[in-house]
Amino acid sequence: MKRKALYLVIFAVAAAGAGSGTWIASRKPNTPAAPQAAGPAMNVSAVSADLARMLDAYRKMIVLTLDEDKLSDAARARTHEVGQQLFHENQERIAKVDEALTKLLASGDPRRFDAVGGLLDYVESGEGLYDADRLAFRELMQSLLGQVAKDSSLPAIKLHKRVSEDLDALAEIERNYEKEIRAVFGRFESRSIALKREKWDSYTAYLKTLYQRERILKDYGVVLPYPAKPEPAEPGMPPQAQQPQKDEDEIFGKALPKKTIVLTFDDGPHRRYSEEIAAILKQYKAPAVFFSVGRNIGTLDAKGEAHLNAGAEVSRKLMADGYVLANHSLTHAQLSKQSGDGLKNEILGTDTLLRAVNPQRSALFRFPYGARNKEGMHMLADAHLKSVMWNIDSLDWADPVPSSIADRVLRSVDKEGRGIILFHDIHERTVKALPLVLEKLAAEGYQFAGWDGSTFKVSASTAAAPVPRAAATGYANSWAILVGVDAYKKWPRLQYAVRDAEGVGQVLVQKFGFAPERVITLKNEQATRAGILGAFHDLMERGKNAGGLQPNDRVFVFFAGHGATRKLSSGRDLGYIVPYDADPDNLATDAIPMTEIQNIAESLPAKHELFVMDACYSGLGLTRGGANASFLRENGRRLGRQMLTAGGTDQLVSDGGPNGHSVFTWTLLQGLGGKADLNGDGLITATELAAYVAPAVSSVSQQTPAFGSLPGSEGGDFVFELPEETEFLNTNTAQLSNDAIALNTKLDAKGPSPATGAPLTVVVKDLQGGTATITAPAAVPVSSRQQAQRANDHGLQLYKEKQYAQAETQFTEALKLRPNFALAANNLGFVFYKQDKFAEAARWFENAIKMDPSRAIAYMNLGDAYARAGQGDKAKNAYKTYLELAPGGSGAGYAKQQLEKL
Repeated sequence: MKRKALYLVIFAVAAAGAGSGTWIASRKPNTPAAPQAAGPAMNVSAVSADLARMLDAYRKMIVLTLDEDKLSDAARARTHEVGQQLFHENQERIAKVDEALTKLLASGDPRRFDAVGGLLDYVESGEGLYDADRLAFRELMQSLLGQVAKDSSLPAIKLHKRVSEDLDALAEIERNYEKEIRAVFGRFESRSIALKREKWDSYTAYLKTLYQRERILKDYGVVLPYPAKPEPAEPGMPPQAQQPQKDEDEIFGKALPKKTIVLTFDDGPHRRYSEEIAAILKQYKAPAVFFSVGRNIGTLDAKGEAHLNAGAEVSRKLMADGYVLANHSLTHAQLSKQSGDGLKNEILGTDTLLRAVNPQRSALFRFPYGARNKEGMHMLADAHLKSVMWNIDSLDWADPVPSSIADRVLRSVDKEGRGIILFHDIHERTVKALPLVLEKLAAEGYQFAGWDGSTFKVSASTAAAPVPRAAATGYANSWAILVGVDAYKKWPRLQYAVRDAEGVGQVLVQKFGFAPERVITLKNEQATRAGILGAFHDLMERGKNAGGLQPNDRVFVFFAGHGATRKLSSGRDLGYIVPYDADPDNLATDAIPMTEIQNIAESLPAKHELFVMDACYSGLGLTRGGANASFLRENGRRLGRQMLTAGGTDQLVSDGGPNGHSVFTWTLLQGLGGKADLNGDGLITATELAAYVAPAVSSVSQQTPAFGSLPGSEGGDFVFELPEETEFLNTNTAQLSNDAIALNTKLDAKGPSPATGAPLTVVVKDLQGGTATITAPAAVPVSSRQQAQRANDHGLQLYKEKQYAQAETQFTEALKLRPNFALAANNLGFVFYKQDKFAEAARWFENAIKMDPSRAIAYMNLGDAYARAGQGDKAKNAYKTYLELAPGGSGAGYAKQQLEKL
């Protein structure tokens, strides 16, 4: 499993380490064959045995955590202790292998890439591997990617590309299990690793046929007793004697105030993940304690003096950012089995190293595995150190799926109500799970406590932490009903309504991750009154079944067709949407009144709903929706029922916009493309969408779009989260047509433009002909990396509108925020290329290649720039490199043609 790949690296390391010889390949059950590469003869049997033990350990960790909720607290604690021992034994092996792999790739031996190729062969197509097994390789592969990137030779570039594709495939595997476990969407593509898509339950059922928890525990010296029967209270025993343990000699977290959480991270510092975790914590203003293993920050000489290593610099940065450093022993040994000088060195040695990092280190200590003895506790007291345990275990050391980790933590927090959470800052999966946990806890009113030198408490500066952009929308599933009617039976024919519905559907699926099977599209004769109401009824019925519409879902409804208004005897106007089969003379019976839409909106069991009607009518009587500075935190709690319409009574929809869309739908699509992100935080709320669409449409047509909240809404706001653009600009990148650019220029001139984070207030029409003032929410704080991505995305949008100067400014801003942003460097180069500045373009394409040497399209662009600049030899080399990296790529034919010309 996880460790199969690691021992293949050992094979590869040995190949380059001794310089000559041949491999001896053998095959044993559950072990991979050694790759065929140059290298010395070696004891493959011994290595295969080690490999099998690593595979066993990984799988056993998963088995130990299965169905753990059925165990008693004591049994669960013993099980976790054994599981962590298994985990740390494998971590020891990983560190050695990683070091050996680094030496191999730095050796310069021309056979090193073939040796590493054997590793990749197994990860990609090893016999008997489950997808879940492959998840174990992810962090190893990321380390490998960084090491290969240091080499600029063509074989290294090709290897870098291969590893990148494998990492993409591993990410898809993870998303596949997240989709099953936490309903996270993912789309699988064909890559080097052929995904099998086994169910997680199938995988764990297979593991249960190989291992039993009792056997694993017994092998580690643990036999769980039968569950204890409750003992009757002794006569006269005071009630407080039966209360949970208080935090006195040790801190467990059970004595913290209600809804108070302490975040702790063990086993670091890690050269990459510790700082990433700190950056996430900073966005939430959440304090934390990092329990450091001494050997990760330095060594002690014979005199007991500290000699710090690179890990110490990571620790210094953590302290400089306000986080607490604490002691987690010198070597992560099981201290309950230690005594005397060995125990003393494990505790005081790391304290010496921490003092060398910063004399203000904390006096907190955590026993590895939570395993301690009386001697260890006495030694802590003599050294004036305080033991900190935990009452909420994330199990991130065993669980390979980030969303599963987050779900476990949140369920535990909900049960405990307070406490100390145990994470580890040595996993990428922890980095991914952490925002999911923090966002949910912040939304539910939990506060994060920090160590003030004597106790854990919440400071004023952290009591109201902002919610970051990551995982901000909080939806489980996304549903849509899209209706477009052109060919009416008895109403005037429309031209673009069907295309409008199709265009909106494409954006929902391709840009915002709506699953195609949850997007219902009704066109022309399908969109009868019965058909439309039946689609809503079907959605409501699904909500009664597993896998159907649930309270944490969102629903988007789009209608493009005729609308009508009928004046009632009371004098009030009532709006209708007109189905395909409606008779103009029987509007009351054949059309669908907006009152019925209101009832449907209130009946659907979803968190947020947005109805967008590209038709004109009034008489709905909407209530205003508002927003505030803590929008996202509050938004997760409140139901939202909102509607945006194309116009009012007796107004005709302008049906002749660009690309076969109405003006309203074209503007809507431009808004969803990013123009409606008025505060620049990467999120588009329904309120922002209305604030962009309504004045923009009014400025170029006779329509006055209206917006508001439907009855039953609690102030929630529908949210779209803009995906990060990944397009490398090149000669095949499509730009907008002249008529589309002309209309966008008018829309941008009259409508609101993206701001710098300040709330934007816009006056729009309500559906009764009056006016309403709506305010977009204040921007959610984002990291510099996210700001860079948003600048790049905005630049891409401007490029497609042929606004080159503005696009150049945005790509430049992206590179200021993120200097190693290869995507922005390429895109900046292409803006220069488009303006015939070929020398400047070539320099930026070269920069992009330095940042990401496996990006084939950058070599194509570089070849074009050199060719246009008259540097034929350099152009040839660039085209040839493109063909080496992407021999079957879409530009292969073009590159060959260019080589023939040169």
